[in-house]
Amino acid sequence: MHTHDLAPWRHDHRFTDDNERAERGTRLVMWITAVTMVVEIGAGWWFNSMALLADGWHMSSHALAIGLSAFAYAAARRYASDPRFAFGTWKIEVLGGFASALCLLGVAALMVVGSLERLWSPAVIHYREAIAIGVLGLVVNLVCARLLGAAHHHGHDHSHGHEHEHEHEHGHDHDHGHAHGEDLNLKSAYLHVLADAATSVLAIVALIGGWLWGWAWLDPAMGIVGAVLVAVWAKGLLMETGRVLLDREMDHPVVDEIREGIEHTLAASETRVADLHVWRVGRGAYACAVTVVTHSPTLSADEVRACFSMHEEIRHSTVEIQRCGDQAAA
Repeated sequence: MHTHDLAPWRHDHRFTDDNERAERGTRLVMWITAVTMVVEIGAGWWFNSMALLADGWHMSSHALAIGLSAFAYAAARRYASDPRFAFGTWKIEVLGGFASALCLLGVAALMVVGSLERLWSPAVIHYREAIAIGVLGLVVNLVCARLLGAAHHHGHDHSHGHEHEHEHEHGHDHDHGHAHGEDLNLKSAYLHVLADAATSVLAIVALIGGWLWGWAWLDPAMGIVGAVLVAVWAKGLLMETGRVLLDREMDHPVVDEIREGIEHTLAASETRVADLHVWRVGRGAYACAVTVVTHSPTLSADEVRACFSMHEEIRHSTVEIQRCGDQAAA
């Protein structure tokens, strides 16, 4: 004999203030990056400057990736009330972050190829013009980083504050904030801006070294260093977004806490967890499907659910109860 109960899923697909702030910031940064890209490409063509053209086309890859993040927000908002999405449209944003991380890897690869070409076949560098380009790009990236950083840290602090409040109330030490509560789509756009700013700093340092001391090799060498840095950031973002998209959440501390909470609370009725699945359905929100085997003839799904009710991040739970007699247990 078994029973199956389904807890009511709280359909709250509306965009939060953090979502709206992140979407506005990402869209604004996309336009700033696109305008700067057009100006640099136009100036490079007009003044016959390869440095300007190269930086402009490099910035186009970031404009494309940031535009992808903005598109993900728009798509998630547009389909937020679509009932075909069982747990809402949050994973559209995560998918945007994953695709953006792939773009970052592409940028890193192009940086390595271009740097190696410069090492093998050195070209004449117009240092003053190139330094001016680098400074312009750095200023634009710092402005964009400030715009995205405000939204990124606001959402991060919000989840971090919830984490401490939750720990204080229930006495648990969970990992609700940080990687499990932050906006991965916004983080991807933020990393693109930071990567561009970091490469601008490295380029300026290399160009000054080449201008003052004739170290022409420093420019492509710094390009390779920047590419490695960008690749490391991209790898981390790919792992975070990929874990969500593949529902790889069973190593999260809340899984063991749910299992222990049920078996400890219901130990008197010899109840154990036979099957447990936990996966993420939103920023800091999880769904849970659990099957318990018990000797209690009266145990209800609500009693099982009460064993992990302190975990506010569990927004949806499916509980299946299988009952067994003494003979079956033996």
